[in-house]
Amino acid sequence: MAVKNGSIIIETIIFTLKMKKLRPIMFVGTGSDVGKSVINTAFCRLFKQDGYTPAPFKAQNMSLNSYATADGLEIGRAQAVQAEACGIPCSVEMNPVLLKPTGEKMSQVVLNGKPSGNQSAREYFNGTDRDALFTEAMKSYHVLAQKHAPMVIEGAGSISEMNLWDRDITNLRVAEAVNAATILVADIDRGGVFAAVYGSIQLLPPKYRKLIKGILINKFRGDESLFDDGRRIIEEITGVPVIGVIPYFRDIFVEQEDAVVLDHIHNQPVPGKINIGVVLLKHMANFTDFDTLQHIPEVNLFYAKQPRDVEQAAILIIPGSKNTIGDMRYLQESTMAQAILQHHQQNKPLYGICGGYQMMGMDISDPHGMEGSTPYIKGLGILPVSTVLGTHKKTEQCHFSFEANPAIQGAGYEIHMGDTKSEQPLCKLNTGETDGCYLNNRTWGSYIHGIFDNAPVIESVLQLTDPKIRVTVSYRDIKEKGYNQLADLIRQKVNMPYIYEILKP
Repeated sequence: MAVKNGSIIIETIIFTLKMKKLRPIMFVGTGSDVGKSVINTAFCRLFKQDGYTPAPFKAQNMSLNSYATADGLEIGRAQAVQAEACGIPCSVEMNPVLLKPTGEKMSQVVLNGKPSGNQSAREYFNGTDRDALFTEAMKSYHVLAQKHAPMVIEGAGSISEMNLWDRDITNLRVAEAVNAATILVADIDRGGVFAAVYGSIQLLPPKYRKLIKGILINKFRGDESLFDDGRRIIEEITGVPVIGVIPYFRDIFVEQEDAVVLDHIHNQPVPGKINIGVVLLKHMANFTDFDTLQHIPEVNLFYAKQPRDVEQAAILIIPGSKNTIGDMRYLQESTMAQAILQHHQQNKPLYGICGGYQMMGMDISDPHGMEGSTPYIKGLGILPVSTVLGTHKKTEQCHFSFEANPAIQGAGYEIHMGDTKSEQPLCKLNTGETDGCYLNNRTWGSYIHGIFDNAPVIESVLQLTDPKIRVTVSYRDIKEKGYNQLADLIRQKVNMPYIYEILKP
């Protein structure tokens, strides 16, 4: 009866709130990789299910995973995923500032969807006008907030980095500016959750401390009831309610933002499976390009870190890179290049995406120094193409069909600054342009991110190893199922009446 009454209470609150506009909600973290993006995605879908019109927002994102909006602008992939969970098209306002690391200390700064140059961390944090950047970001927020409620906002990294408070444009300065009900997310799986939560809150200035309305304990393993005392202690020492304990899960699929997740996946060939190796580059970008392959029962996807890993791959893919020249040099110096060439010489399937496509060519030139001080480097010499890195960045969604087999078609997106001329294109695009280079069924390269999200492409590749295989997977259906499962989990584990209470205008 208690559950039924709880449902009635939630339904009553929702009915009342629909008459008014909800306050924004913001998820901040005790650190990076505590699960903010996934929690944000869950609430985006949950609010959509409850009849609201939510939209995601992250003022500043640092990620090598990005996405092209319908109007040809670039945002962080996480916000594109969250928009999808909201059931709306993604737009540049959802992530006005994107930092894409190009090396240990340098990042490309993407402002309002367009690159505005490369800067070191010192230059970006100390040299840019933070107030002007914050004002620009908040303009984007208010554009969205006029059409959507609740706004579901994501912070970045840790809220307790005291040395960055005066330069903050994405954490509690945002929460204060928009009067967001702020939830602190902590990762119990990494240990030290009491210190992380208590320290994060106590270090905050009083004006920010009062913004924290709840605590979410994320990635809990085992019997949740064993943490009952832990919940009580955290509430006593912080004065903030623990509104939920989210279990560590592996059976719900949601695209991940950070490549750190690659450290935790199964990374070995499996007998009896079609082993697809993805070359693990130092500056790998858009690793989500291979998520669909992981849902094919006959496939085992793993990341090839060294030459012996390459040897065990039936199919090899060279992924995108944010620093193609740097990664090409890494392949040459680590002998990975030799292993890739041996793979190709053995007539095993080899494919390249974006930067990987560029590396498969004869050479790469960088006359404008877009990727550093190396103006030229030889490629793998597998495809008869040469690449010149330019100052213009192409960011477009696209539809394609293979020139050699028009029945192989699908959709994806391009994000690159290179120009690669090919006399043997792989695809014809809906714009009338061509893409990629086709050597044969076993060897081609393409600029299209998401090309392996399309069943006809996957099937054509896998049938080279197993002619009987059929691929019917729908990446869209996989993602939709994941969003709904995630929202269901949040409903079970989070105090939703409290959430709706703090979102009252």
